[in-house]
Amino acid sequence: MTLEMITNWLRMRRLGKLGIVGIVALIFAGVSAHAAIRAIVEQSAPPVTVAPRPAGYEAEDHFPGAAYLYVADENAAPAKGTTGTAALPDLPLPPEAATLAADTSVQAAAPFSMRFASATDRGRALQCLTAAIYYEAASEPDAGQQAVAQVILNRVRHPAFPATVCGVIYQGSERTTGCQFSYACDGSMARIPSKAYWNRAMRVAAQALNGGVFAPVGMATHYHTYAVTPSWNRSLVMTAAIGAHFFHRWQGYWGTPGAFRQVYRGGEPLPGPHPRAEIHAVTLAAAAAVPPAPRTAPASIQPAYAQSGMPTGGYVPAAAPTALPGDSQILDRWKDSGKPLH
Repeated sequence: MTLEMITNWLRMRRLGKLGIVGIVALIFAGVSAHAAIRAIVEQSAPPVTVAPRPAGYEAEDHFPGAAYLYVADENAAPAKGTTGTAALPDLPLPPEAATLAADTSVQAAAPFSMRFASATDRGRALQCLTAAIYYEAASEPDAGQQAVAQVILNRVRHPAFPATVCGVIYQGSERTTGCQFSYACDGSMARIPSKAYWNRAMRVAAQALNGGVFAPVGMATHYHTYAVTPSWNRSLVMTAAIGAHFFHRWQGYWGTPGAFRQVYRGGEPLPGPHPRAEIHAVTLAAAAAVPPAPRTAPASIQPAYAQSGMPTGGYVPAAAPTALPGDSQILDRWKDSGKPLH
């Protein structure tokens, strides 16, 4: 082998090593460039958000009632989280009502006043309003609970409804299909309340009864959840969407502040649903089915016993004195008891 051949072999070997090193460097450079490009793309992409787990009225078994929805018709109880319908008052409209134009504004209600309420009225009203807020909107934010409370107090001052808090809340509860608030008929009250949620509802109720006003719902007297569409909502004016509910008021004069003129004077009934009419009817029927106690006909009594039970001669009623004044009732052998011995 000549010197020239050896030199060429060494030169080729050196170039091969350099080529391998270069190829490896290019591979790593390509991988690094791909990683860099991928990092840039990931940083520029919007973050992926995970939908929160359904809770409250968005869940199928929402807190706390978990009751089936009623059929929405004229004779059915309202669906869960829905107020019932009520007939407009059969009262003459004031003269100015004819001149009122269509009003779509939302006007805040006046503060609720309990100046004529007794201590009993205050306690019962707080109990009833707390229960309504709890069973209708326990999982709602504060604004949702305040809106429900405002609807109830709006009804108390409207002539279409009872003039007491408990009367409004449990109106129609004597019939399974007559409740204005679904929880009074659907079995929700059989569940033991959560203390923390109950206390929260009580704070909202106390604030409303003490004059707190939730202005966004205005003069609303009805509401319903997103999950249902009652037939009456098309004939009303929507005032707000708070939490999981839509709120509505009546059209025309009966939805204006001037119609809410019923004065609260107390007289709260017992907190709780009214006795069911069908149960009362069954009780009356059962009482009517009990036969009366037997009586002996006077004609069948023997003469010797006809006067039995009557006082005999010389009988003196217990209320009258049994002896003349001065007569002693002590037996002779006891007359000297208590006297000193000689």
